[in-house]
Amino acid sequence: MSQNTVRIAVAGAKGRMGREAVRAITATPDLTLAGVLVRHVDDEVLHDFDTSAYDDAARLLETEQPDVWLDLTTPATVVNHVNLALDHGVRPVVGATGYGEEDLSRWDELARTRGIGGIACPNFAVGALLMMRFAKEAAKWMEKAEIIELHHDQKKDKPSGTALRTALAMETEYEVPIHSVRLPGLVAHQEVIFGGTGEILTIRHDSLNRESFMPGLILACRRVMQLRQMVYGLENLLW
Repeated sequence: MSQNTVRIAVAGAKGRMGREAVRAITATPDLTLAGVLVRHVDDEVLHDFDTSAYDDAARLLETEQPDVWLDLTTPATVVNHVNLALDHGVRPVVGATGYGEEDLSRWDELARTRGIGGIACPNFAVGALLMMRFAKEAAKWMEKAEIIELHHDQKKDKPSGTALRTALAMETEYEVPIHSVRLPGLVAHQEVIFGGTGEILTIRHDSLNRESFMPGLILACRRVMQLRQMVYGLENLLW
């Protein structure tokens, strides 16, 4: 193992994003798995993952001492997990939802005190971040806009964090309505439709599979090692 290899613990490794993340990390030379967190350690877990598996976050952190805690769990557990990671001096990369402004402020204070970094990423897809940036620019020139976000039927939050952040970034003087669709067969999709005098502009992004999130996820796991504060949004590492 290279001395510069980043050791990553993946929380939520049995989920769809978690499994994709494990594959991506395993295939990346300068990253390695330091262990996985699952709800229950059973024979299937031990067979599926070629690394140590835990059902207790504190025990994973204390035993494996990873460099990075990648959290892809649920709103019910993410806040406690990130608190624990920072308390152990481990850098969090947060892909789950369920935290708020107070959590981000507390995490930033803890990270600065520890002299480490962290990043919370509502969306790992680079194309989605570009969509938000283009929508912000278009909003300066178009009269009205609405957002339609479409996700798989297992997504718990509605509207999506990306849709809310897009509307906020647009900085319009009018309210931007958000329409949410939850259907099987979808992954993650969003379009921002602008209306002007005699014209319509549509900016759309489609994640066709969860592999689309992996370049941004890998980037976050690498760059968090250089941070000394809690950053909100992967776009802050791109431009």
